[in-house]
Formats: sequence, C-alpha cells, structure tokens
Amino acid sequence: MNILDNLNYSGIWDKIMDFVVKNTPSVLGALVVLIIGWKLVNLIVNWLNKIFQKTDFDEALESFIVSLVSVGLRIILLISVAGMVGFETTTLVTMLGAMAFAIGMALQGSLANFAGGILILIFKPFRVGDFIETQGYTGTVKSLQIFQTILHTVDNKEVIIPNGDISNSSIINYSATGKRRVEMVFGIDYNDDLKKAKEILENIVKKDKRVLKNFRQNNIVVGNLGESAVEIYCQVWVKSSDYLSFKYDMNEKVKEGFDKNNINFPYPQQTVHLTK
Repeated sequence: MNILDNLNYSGIWDKIMDFVVKNTPSVLGALVVLIIGWKLVNLIVNWLNKIFQKTDFDEALESFIVSLVSVGLRIILLISVAGMVGFETTTLVTMLGAMAFAIGMALQGSLANFAGGILILIFKPFRVGDFIETQGYTGTVKSLQIFQTILHTVDNKEVIIPNGDISNSSIINYSATGKRRVEMVFGIDYNDDLKKAKEILENIVKKDKRVLKNFRQNNIVVGNLGESAVEIYCQVWVKSSDYLSFKYDMNEKVKEGFDKNNINFPYPQQTVHLTK
C-alpha cells in the first residue's frame, strides 16, 4: 500500500488553514514593518551620505561608517520582524552571537587587520598620496582599505601590507610636513682647499631654485675629520616632492665642480709601519 494513502489530507489542510488564520495578522504586520523599516533604513543611509558630502571627511571612513550603519540597522530590523512572526528573538540573538564568536575565532588575523584599519582611518597617521615608510617598505600610499594598505614603491612595485601590522609598528610619513632636509656628506682630501670646496657647495645650493632659502637654516659645515677625508656636511631644506631629484642632481654637480677645481674624493687609506 502506498504510504501517501495513509496521510490524512484533510487534517493537514485544517492545520495549515488554522495556522494561517491565527498568524495572518502578525505576518501581515511583520511584512508591513519590514517594508517600512527597509525604506526607513535607506532614507537614513542616504541622509548620512548627504551629510558626508557636505563635510571634509575621509572617503574611506565615510564608506565604512555608511556600510556599518546600513548592515547594523537591517539586522536589527530583521530580528524585530522575526519576533513579530513568532520566533524567539532571544534564541535568535544567542545563535547569532555564537556564530559571530565562532567566525571571530576563525578569522582572528582578519579581525586584527580590520581593527587596524579602523585605527588608521580614525587617527589618520597617513592619507592616500602620502609617501611613507613602514614594515621595511617605502612608497606612496595608493589605497587605504579596511583590511590592508597598498603602497607603490619608487620603482613601481605594488606592496600590500596588512593594517594590523601597520597599526602596531612605527610609521614615517615623509609627506606630513611637505618639507624635508637633505643631508649629504662630501669627503675631500686633507691636502685640498677646504674653503674652495665649501664655496663650490654654497654656489650650487644658492643657484638651485628647489632649495628653500627662507624656511630654515641651510648648513654647509665641516662635520667630521675622518681617517681618510675631511667630511663636509651639506644640510639643505627642500620640498618633499623635490627630495630625490635634488639629491641626485647635487651629487652630479658636486662631482663636476670638484673635478674642475682639482678637489679630490679620497679613498680609504691605511698607514703601515715596518720595523726591522
């Protein structure tokens, strides 16, 4: 005999109808609340977007806050609707909490990067476009994301660094002030004309338009009497964007100037005394 023949279709149908009659008001009410609530959440999200557009706020932080508010409000709405239909909200919240805990344990590294991204977005140790050094890498910040920061090095390599590592390490932001001091050391022979060497350096610095004359003092001084050379320190202020180009040009111009005036770059020397 077919099992289906033993089913009491009328009894099942009666139970379905009884459930629909008893729960139709609550289901309809929950549906109305869901539709109205969903539209209300959209209005709140649009309102936040308009506020952020009128303020000078970090774009990455804007999108994160909007997403967080949107997801949070929708979860609260769905839990409320589930309670109206008859689900035990306490059980549902407990289940969601247990799932969140399990996911959190499985994604500890990702959560650390997430937290690091939030800290970077809030405290802003650097922005997109800044030239920074962190975790052994130096480059321009091309993208600041929730989980990672992307740098482009001077030789156009893309470096992806987890935000958790950055937030727990030292950061050097070369773009923070917009100006940097170029520090260079030029060694000359002890027999060469020291005043002439300093004069050559001063003339090169004076003629270069990239040097900031009125920002802070630019120094050209004898910094050290080394084992093989008199070391002249050249300390000059330039814009951060001119740092590398000025430094490279300075090396070339100093070499040409010293060569024309017979000023030598000495090699390391050792004096050896022989005794019989």
